[in-house]
Amino acid sequence: MQRLKKTRNIGIIAHIDAGKTTITERILYYTGRSHKIGEVHDGEAIMDWMPEEQERGITITSAATTCEWIGHTINIIDTPGHVDFTIEVERSLRVLDGAIGIFCAVGGVEPQSETVWHQADRYGVPKMAFINKMDRPGADFENAVEMIKERLGATPLVLQLPWGQEEDFQGVIDLIKMQAIVWNEDDLGASFQEVAIPESYREAALRQREEMIELLADTNDSIMERYLSEEEVDIQSIKGAIRQATIKLTLVPIFCGAALRNKGIQPLLDGIVECLPSPLDVPPITGINPKTKQPETRSATTKEPLASLAFKVAMDQGRRMTYVRIYSGTMKTGSVIYNSSKNVTERVARAMRMHANRRERINQALCGDIIAVMGLKETITGDTLCDKDHPLLLEAMEFDQPVISMAVEPKQVKDQERLIDTLQKIDDEDPTFRFALDEDTGQMIISGMGELHLEVLAQRLRREFSLAVNTGKPQVVYRETISKKATTESVFDREWGGVMHFAGVTIEVSPMDRGTGNRFVNKCSNPLMTEEFIDSVDEGIREASESGVLMGYPVIDVETTLFDATLKEQFSTPLSFKIVASMAFREACESASPVLLEPIMKVEIIVPEEFVGDVINDLNTRGGRIERITTKGPAKILAAIVPLSNMFGYSTALRSSSQGRATFTMQFSHYDRA
Repeated sequence: MQRLKKTRNIGIIAHIDAGKTTITERILYYTGRSHKIGEVHDGEAIMDWMPEEQERGITITSAATTCEWIGHTINIIDTPGHVDFTIEVERSLRVLDGAIGIFCAVGGVEPQSETVWHQADRYGVPKMAFINKMDRPGADFENAVEMIKERLGATPLVLQLPWGQEEDFQGVIDLIKMQAIVWNEDDLGASFQEVAIPESYREAALRQREEMIELLADTNDSIMERYLSEEEVDIQSIKGAIRQATIKLTLVPIFCGAALRNKGIQPLLDGIVECLPSPLDVPPITGINPKTKQPETRSATTKEPLASLAFKVAMDQGRRMTYVRIYSGTMKTGSVIYNSSKNVTERVARAMRMHANRRERINQALCGDIIAVMGLKETITGDTLCDKDHPLLLEAMEFDQPVISMAVEPKQVKDQERLIDTLQKIDDEDPTFRFALDEDTGQMIISGMGELHLEVLAQRLRREFSLAVNTGKPQVVYRETISKKATTESVFDREWGGVMHFAGVTIEVSPMDRGTGNRFVNKCSNPLMTEEFIDSVDEGIREASESGVLMGYPVIDVETTLFDATLKEQFSTPLSFKIVASMAFREACESASPVLLEPIMKVEIIVPEEFVGDVINDLNTRGGRIERITTKGPAKILAAIVPLSNMFGYSTALRSSSQGRATFTMQFSHYDRA
């Protein structure tokens, strides 16, 4: 119990280049986990261990590590900030108890920060925020806090004020203790002093502290009583109220600093321990018992049966390594565990505690731990691993579909088989990656979340798997839908495998709003239509929707209604209903004016004012539509939606039209008519 109370499982989330890895490197140094600070710009960061990460200076894969701070064990996952690798954030947040959002004091809340913050909201993960780069020209603490409130819909609880900004940034002012903190430059910020708050900041600090107590009073009755009777609130009560409000997702504690200058990290570590939840503070995990189909919960204790979730598969020197979060019970090396998602048993060959790509072997792992396991052959991301005698199925994870494809082929014909094996390995570890052989062209097509995603994968094929490959221009993954209602009757009456099969259905297809997905509605009143037959109709429609009638792309946003069915008692089988439903769906779609849909991207461009005209003209030629223009200091922020097919090579075009001064981010928005 005491061990769990002193465990924190946290993730570091943010937009690209906000300083996540830089902060993680400082945390590892100040907690004694590493003996030197690895810098991202030198390609020496411990957490960015892949050659592709070191070359580009960005995080591509989430890396896990463990460190100790004032008697507490902190398991940290450093996640990527680039939109192409959002899956890494998604699967990490699914298993974490708390998160730190890092925001640049200059940029504030940037598009990808918004995406990852809302991912954390979806999983109900308590968060705190660290406003980094307070020493940069243009740093604006108050603006960053305001953006957290406006863009993220969060209620910020400011616990620190910056002592100076830009080149005058000296340290932070702690509003709980009412002390200023300054760091020593001589020992890379490992030591610091608490000093009196400078007179020029005293009034602002008192005003902000009053606001902090007011916000806490709204969430805590005991503080409300003392606040109304104008009593002084002691530090322990303030810390207790902050922790309670953070865990309930009511408030978001705000810290600040400049990680690259080694300022602000130790108070952030204190904040992790004091504000973010332990595995005991989060609700027990709930799943479905696959035998009884009833919901069951597992508490964070070793007395309960094993319940754990595989949240990531990685290839390590050609061997599968599965990252697992244990929610209850114990997992021992050599033990046999049950994968309830696949209904297979697996053996734990080795269990390891990870430190980026370095590992430490352990004999057993307990509830609350995040570990890596070797030896699991069938398990993939999102599978539940549990005790066979007490099975549990945890909620699976959902992943975005790939939006961009490119052709890849081995330079030597003899490597074709090896290419397929290697792509299968990558497919196992990356749920947003797909590969398939195009029957028409004979090309191997790989699909992913963006140009950078595919570029990194192609580089890994060459470097990690020693496969010489050629790559072709990326192609857009389209979708199909219908534009009007259509009804069709279809009958399947055929001898197959020496057995007669008969089934008939009447279905109607109708278009739905964009982004709604497909829906099956049963309005058939024939008493002979059993649940098994109806499920077969649904399955046949689902399979038929995977390849449309125009160009073979998946069909989306269609409602299919089953109105009637005809049966012959001896000859009607689930298979015949599956086949006839598939035929009927295709016939109906052909009559319903099918249309092609293309992916539309949400693009945000930060551009100096003098180049705005050129950038807008370029977007117009790409079929883009400007949705809003806002001002941020000397720059303009253009929000636009543009078809993905027109965005290839955009980064080069934007650099040349703005003398390299504009930046942009792009993420999938929706599908629309091509």
